[in-house]
Amino acid sequence: MWAQSWGNIYELVEPYPGAQSVDVTDAMVEQKYDAMRIFEVSEEFFTSLGLIEMPQEFWDHTMMVRPDDREVVCHASAWDFYNKKDFRIKQCTDITMSWLSTTHHEMGHVQYYLQYKDQPVQFRRGANPGFHEAIGDLMSLSVNTPIHLLKIGLLDELHNSTEADLNYLMSIAMDKIAFLPFAYLMDQYRWNIFEGNYTHSEYNARWWDLRCGLQGVQSATDIPERNEINFDAGAKFHTASSTPYIRYFVSYILQFQFHKSLCATAGHTDSLFKCDIYNSKEAGAKLAAALQMGSSRPWPEVLEFITGETEMDASALLEYFEPLVTWLDKQIEDNSIHVGWDCTHSTTGSGSLMQASVVTMLAVVLSSLMWLTQ
Repeated sequence: MWAQSWGNIYELVEPYPGAQSVDVTDAMVEQKYDAMRIFEVSEEFFTSLGLIEMPQEFWDHTMMVRPDDREVVCHASAWDFYNKKDFRIKQCTDITMSWLSTTHHEMGHVQYYLQYKDQPVQFRRGANPGFHEAIGDLMSLSVNTPIHLLKIGLLDELHNSTEADLNYLMSIAMDKIAFLPFAYLMDQYRWNIFEGNYTHSEYNARWWDLRCGLQGVQSATDIPERNEINFDAGAKFHTASSTPYIRYFVSYILQFQFHKSLCATAGHTDSLFKCDIYNSKEAGAKLAAALQMGSSRPWPEVLEFITGETEMDASALLEYFEPLVTWLDKQIEDNSIHVGWDCTHSTTGSGSLMQASVVTMLAVVLSSLMWLTQ
């Protein structure tokens, strides 16, 4: 709905159709996965690192599926009831690979709660808001790898080929890279409103200016029809609830820094995108010690404990996607592709986006990577 993830167009941009795919939804259905099994597989990932098991209260009170007797908000979320024992997840799990990843993410939040539960209440939170989201997604960087899916029986074989690697990286980029400009513009929009730079009469127009300028997307209807009677930004929960969004942008940088450091601790020596920290007690011990700090130390100190660095740095993210960047560069050169789009008059509907095709959509993904380094 917000073009924050482009996973639904993966088939249009798949580099090598027919090479190994990493969507194991069909395998999960065939193996009769249910919500409980997804949660058990997720917990086993954490315990394989030597981290804390989910307490009994978690299993007693977590909402794993949509209840039949009442209406609920199904947006996945993790909860800390601040009594050192009651931690829960609330979500409406479907049997898909996406929900397998989401469950690991939400359980990552709960693991963070468990690790810092003995801190004074004021320190029972992430080192900064982005840390919490980064820890959740950190697990998915391992869980989604073909090697991990093979280990847990959801892939029958591993195809070690450049084609399969590029397909995998593109599938991850549809989430991780496409999200970055969206996460950045969300708080750009809020902050400009708070600073008085946008007037009430242009709230919708300025929203679509940012959407086109940073994401390269326009409204599905002509922009003149999206006038100030509409408040399209309010369709996003975080806008309507005034929830800061920069934490998600920060988390997408941090998670790759964490991943690179923990992979080194786990003894991984191959390409970063192939790393799975599953079963590494050494990586788990390092992560646990950092999580136990909560917010009791300044976040640069916690970052340094994990990575040896005191500043956020996108170089690990770029290293992760380096093979895809190289491939995209060649596609652009071989096909003389213009990278970018025209938003000169986006609020009047006369702006011209790039024509949707496989090659040009690949170029848009590369634009996001290039934008990150500016």
